[in-house]
Amino acid sequence: MYYLKKMPNFALEMSKNEHQIENVEELNPVWATLSKDDKEALQQHSTMILVDRNEDIFVEGDTPQYVYMVVDGKVRMSKNGVGQTQILSLLKPYDIFGFRAPISNECYAINATAFEPSLLYAVEVPFFQHLLETNVQFCQYFMKRLSVYVSMMASQTVNLSQKHIRGRLAETLVNLLDQYGLEADGATLSIYLSREDLANMSSMTTSNAIRTLSQFAQDHLIAVDGRKIKILCEDELRKISRLG
Repeated sequence: MYYLKKMPNFALEMSKNEHQIENVEELNPVWATLSKDDKEALQQHSTMILVDRNEDIFVEGDTPQYVYMVVDGKVRMSKNGVGQTQILSLLKPYDIFGFRAPISNECYAINATAFEPSLLYAVEVPFFQHLLETNVQFCQYFMKRLSVYVSMMASQTVNLSQKHIRGRLAETLVNLLDQYGLEADGATLSIYLSREDLANMSSMTTSNAIRTLSQFAQDHLIAVDGRKIKILCEDELRKISRLG
């Protein structure tokens, strides 16, 4: 049985998720690579963790205890900078995170924070490392994930250093569209972000993010209602993102 750990001050509406996961392999295909014995052992070396909005899961310099998978909610990955925190990505259900540091036997180099009340599936690091050493398919999955991560970070570094403000914000909006999709109206992004979060994802000041959003709205590329953003001209946003 998976033990459920409840962090302090966790929102009560998450109580509906307080149940055992019977078939973890249905959540992410990597768990289907495990043998019957390893699946049984996994139950003894994993736990369910509830975290509240804006609660740290781990921070830079922490020693890894678990490798995590989002079951419900969203998780923000970030890196501390000089005077500003850079948001690297926003994770959605079934995304796995926190595995790079255990693979390299290092402390965490980034932060993971609950973007909203979230339910996490956490596997103890020693057992995760055991699976890497004994299961080729399991190991290959994470090697591919690391390769994708390195490629993504390289592209992000170039884009943030070379693109103008409009290009950076357009890229952020396009990435959010690709990752989270649209609501039932076919226009509104299925994730609501503060201006500060948008700024931190786009490597700009909050005032520049607000100004650029207003320019996009004036150009009828988007419509803004509080934290809700409607995509009115996806093709043009992708063009601005591509050309920088």
